[in-house]
Amino acid sequence: MRRLAACAASSAALALAVAACGGSSSGGGSDNGISSKSPDQIVSAVTSAVNGVNSVHVAGSVSNSGARTTLDLNLVNGKGGKGSMSQSGLGFKIVAVGNQVYINGSNAFWQKFGGSAAAQLLSGKWLKAPATGQLSSIASLTNVRTLFNQLLSSHGTLAKGSTSTVNGQKVIAVTDKTNGGTLYVATTGKPYPVELIKTGSDGGKITFDQFNQSVTLSPPANSIDISKLQ
Repeated sequence: MRRLAACAASSAALALAVAACGGSSSGGGSDNGISSKSPDQIVSAVTSAVNGVNSVHVAGSVSNSGARTTLDLNLVNGKGGKGSMSQSGLGFKIVAVGNQVYINGSNAFWQKFGGSAAAQLLSGKWLKAPATGQLSSIASLTNVRTLFNQLLSSHGTLAKGSTSTVNGQKVIAVTDKTNGGTLYVATTGKPYPVELIKTGSDGGKITFDQFNQSVTLSPPANSIDISKLQ
């Protein structure tokens, strides 16, 4: 089970680190003046805006050394989140509520990260663990502020691009000239991230949308506590 936790957490941490190349959101209303700011001021404004959100939907995929990781998560600020992830086709569902994180993996996922015994024991079941324990890297993906801080702080020299429209939203582009990748920020309403993309074999795209929509979180029933398996 320690091997399972370490490998699963490594997969999640990889997704978070590489995700510093992608994101998307929605917005509306009058011009927010963000396009007149410097690229560093834009990123600072985005950071302030997302730190105040109640909830957000995060979805997309990224690659690293040939491994493809996907994310589809609904996050609630200060409470946790829920959704699904996969790496190289091995998928799992995740629910994080308060100080606990719950994982429900496919048979192939448990077989890979826990072996035959884990696959047999956990097939169709939820594994429960402390959010600050062995699965903390996975749990961090469901923390709104941690996720956005990782995405928005992992950059080099920034350059401002042109205005355009992404998914129907008017945006301004900010490009990371050091590491590659382009962040698109809403120019109307709140300056939320609309899309952050990195091209190439180790690139990808993650979208942020459904800001401040209602999301209900509840612990899965009949979960198996990881402490009982060690």
